[in-house]
Amino acid sequence: MPQGLPRKLRFVFLLQAALVSLAIVIGVSLACAVAVRVLIDARLRAEADEYWSMRAADGAYLLPRTDAIEVYAAAPRSLPDDLPAVLRPLSPGIHRLPGFGRYALVDERPAGRLYVSMSFAHATRVLWSGALVLMLTAMLALYLVTWLTYRTSRRLVAPVSWLADEVSRWEPDTVDAARLAPERIPGDAGSEVRQLSGALRGLSDRVRAFVQRERDFTRDASHELRTPLTVVRVATDMLLADPGMPVHSARSLQRIQRAGRDMEAVIDAFLILAREARVAPQEEEFEVREVVLDEVDRARPLLAGKPVELRVTGDAAPRLQAPPRVLGVMLGNLLSNACVFTESGSIEVAIADDSVVVRDTGIGMSPDILRRAYDPFYRADPFAAGGKGMGLSIVRRLGERFGWPVSLDSLPGRGTTATIRFGTG
Repeated sequence: MPQGLPRKLRFVFLLQAALVSLAIVIGVSLACAVAVRVLIDARLRAEADEYWSMRAADGAYLLPRTDAIEVYAAAPRSLPDDLPAVLRPLSPGIHRLPGFGRYALVDERPAGRLYVSMSFAHATRVLWSGALVLMLTAMLALYLVTWLTYRTSRRLVAPVSWLADEVSRWEPDTVDAARLAPERIPGDAGSEVRQLSGALRGLSDRVRAFVQRERDFTRDASHELRTPLTVVRVATDMLLADPGMPVHSARSLQRIQRAGRDMEAVIDAFLILAREARVAPQEEEFEVREVVLDEVDRARPLLAGKPVELRVTGDAAPRLQAPPRVLGVMLGNLLSNACVFTESGSIEVAIADDSVVVRDTGIGMSPDILRRAYDPFYRADPFAAGGKGMGLSIVRRLGERFGWPVSLDSLPGRGTTATIRFGTG
């Protein structure tokens, strides 16, 4: 990752050099080809004009015949007797002949027809050699400028790459702001880089303070919140063990115990969610069925007086490596909702190899309510008895944390099906 910016710069400069080189080659080649063509046209027509002017001044003017030029003349619309076969089919104009650099001009005038054949091999070689030298010189200059520019650009981005490399190694518990001190920054660190370094140092201080506060909170909350609940639970157990306890008082104590257990579950969930994602809570291998049976027993008192059957089905015996209390909190919230919103019928907890499904025959949810079911503090009926709208939000967040996605399927008047699917975690 830290080398991403220099690599992109290198790619951009190489691409730019390649495209400009291609443009130089094409441009110089076209210019040279046009120059050769113009030179040939001008030279052939100059030879033709010279011949006609000399012929007008001296009717006995001899036609030049050398290795480089051959001139043939004849009466209008006729062919010279000694005209080579390669020139005979040519029409008036300039033509390229077989062989490197040889061209011919057929010039038709009232005074007669003139054939001028010339070799431009040497001139063509000279022009193309010059073009090649020009191309090589231009590309060498281009590559030199590109390399110097790349070196300068890389030196300018080196501080940013260094900062990115340093930040990529950050850990919340090992952040060292001193490593980002301006004197440690390599390359040409301008004011912007120094400003970025200062901002990152400030951020590292805040991150370190935040991590420490989070750890202090989870440590203190784990102790301070559980201690009074433990006292309440022990005191209610002792009171319930008294055989002379009135029935109505025993019911109240049982309600206090259930509320205490619920509060313990919520505290467990909040503490787990408050920890950093990379800091895994204590895990153990446990039987899913044991957690399900325990949560079902906890939920049965919520159905007191209701014609609702609560049963556990399925013969699967999955085992998970995770904090068992997490699954207990998730199931407890789902069962609590099912018990609160089911007035008659049944609640089934089905255990499969890869999931736990809670089905009820309660009032169900409309599509609009289902879409907002996971929103914190959302309740379809804010005046109805029940929780505060945090249950499903906690269930979903715990499921996401441990790789156990939760899905809901519900229809008004038909009940709700909640599925916890076990992933890899």
